[in-house]
Amino acid sequence: MDKGRFITLEGGEGAGKSTLARALAGRLGEAGFATRTTREPGGSPKAEAIREMILAGQAKDYGAFAEALMFSAARIDHIDSLIRPALEGGEWVICDRFIDSTRVYQGVLGKIDPALLAALESVTVAGLMPDLTLILDLDPEIGLARAAKRRRPGEAVDRFEGETLAFHRNLRQAYRDIAAREPRRCVLLDATLSPEALAEAAWRAVGERLQTRPEA
Repeated sequence: MDKGRFITLEGGEGAGKSTLARALAGRLGEAGFATRTTREPGGSPKAEAIREMILAGQAKDYGAFAEALMFSAARIDHIDSLIRPALEGGEWVICDRFIDSTRVYQGVLGKIDPALLAALESVTVAGLMPDLTLILDLDPEIGLARAAKRRRPGEAVDRFEGETLAFHRNLRQAYRDIAAREPRRCVLLDATLSPEALAEAAWRAVGERLQTRPEA
């Protein structure tokens, strides 16, 4: 059986990653590909437990490197229990956030030494890199407004949505910088498009970069 393909979705808050993941999975399924959707932090029971702690802000006071270690612990379990077995079984995996989120949130914005973060990433992923990363580019004011709208009444703002607008503007630029540095892996998409138009643009990118010949 052919090894599956690994697609990651990245971007700021409210960019539409979860909606796009579902749309892409549907299109891939229609084209005959077995597909799995997942997310980070999370994707496995242990990783989901770590996700709750991170988004509740329980690691924030310990600094960016402590958060990076928690993300890495969650990622190791996620890769071992879900992502790698699915890929080896021939499934396509679509993951909402992966290594680039750590590079941006804890690395660029948390000011972790790049060499230290690279060493941690190398140990964590053990050679598993995305075949394609779709970066959803969006004005952070729009994204934060979207995130606020989807929040349930009485639900607290999570660890990262609660950061300043300047933080989110820097985050957007950091993602753009990654897309510019790694054009063979990354495609920058306009997240102001309607969900349908964004899904179509993403589907074209998947077909062009991963030779799927999308017909659906």
